[in-house]
Amino acid sequence: MTAATAPVLAPLPWNRPLIGEDDIASVVATLRSGWLTHGPNASAFEQAVREDLGVGVADAFAVSSCTAALHLALLAAGIGPGDEVITPSLTFCAAPNAMLNTGARPVFVDVEPTTLNIDPDATRAAITPRTKAIVAMHYGGHPCDLRALRRLADEHGLLLVEDAAHALLAWRDGLRAGSVGDLAVFSFYANKVLTSGEGGMLVGRADLVAKARLLGRHGIDSSAWKRHGKGNTADYDVTVPGLKYVMSDLNAALGLSQHRKLAAFTARRAEIAASYTTALADLPGLTTPAVLPGVQHGWFLYPVLVDPAAAPLDRTCLAERLQTEHQIATSIHFRPVHTRQVYRDTARHSLPVTERAAARQLSLPCNPAMTDHDVDRVISAVRTQWT
Repeated sequence: MTAATAPVLAPLPWNRPLIGEDDIASVVATLRSGWLTHGPNASAFEQAVREDLGVGVADAFAVSSCTAALHLALLAAGIGPGDEVITPSLTFCAAPNAMLNTGARPVFVDVEPTTLNIDPDATRAAITPRTKAIVAMHYGGHPCDLRALRRLADEHGLLLVEDAAHALLAWRDGLRAGSVGDLAVFSFYANKVLTSGEGGMLVGRADLVAKARLLGRHGIDSSAWKRHGKGNTADYDVTVPGLKYVMSDLNAALGLSQHRKLAAFTARRAEIAASYTTALADLPGLTTPAVLPGVQHGWFLYPVLVDPAAAPLDRTCLAERLQTEHQIATSIHFRPVHTRQVYRDTARHSLPVTERAAARQLSLPCNPAMTDHDVDRVISAVRTQWT
């Protein structure tokens, strides 16, 4: 077949939300209800996520983003100027931004080479008298060593926050991601395991979530939905200088509808990941993601590592060829935040695993909107680069 007659490939994005008619109907019904802000849908969404996590999670608060949830978690725990918070550098900027916006200082530590999750030993070594909290991200949907982190936090009297943005329904050694920390946060951004468009959730200890809820609705001592039910929307007091971080019922309507399909979404992600691992495992210089025993992976990411010393190309070249020759988009998760301008003067410990992985990591498309043909297309395109 000549170039002139070759079929034109449709672009395959790295991620796209899978939106069905049921999702659209849920949002339309909310538009017609007359109640659009934080209300009954948000409350139902909170309850649904609490049920996912089990009886150990006392409360949940649906908010405008996972970043808002992180900020509220630290504020509710009293984290502020002079405090240190330990977190990995191989993460998105949301977590360290939340720390800086409380006046606290992020302290970056290294990750484990197998899972790319925060290393408990590195975390222990970074603890000082100023350390007040650990924020541990479940990288790509593979849960951290929750038991080790919980023991470490308890031993030193530290707040443990799980950044579970990638990991709703994931578990390790029988423990659900999001159920072990004093607080945990989830993301429902457009590319996450379920979407509410924009949105997040803060879950955890009843006392801390209650403080966060107060802070997240302007410091007002009762919700608009409750005041509406009483017929007197002006009957409230402002008890702390708060913020506006609540999730709207429009976002919650989409989130609730998506949540009903979350188990199916997660199973499909796992199928795609298994296909990739089987088909790509023999390629020299390409490392597929590990899954430790006792883990149910959330598979928000399918991150491969490309070693240019053993592979015929490096990560950047692979990404460029997949895009230009095959119209397949990929992504990088993440460029370490300690290399970004705002954090360059922030404390960090030795990060050899982080820096090595960050130079090699590439996320292949892995989402429930993909067809079997899409999966085969990615596999074929990657394997072509090794021939």
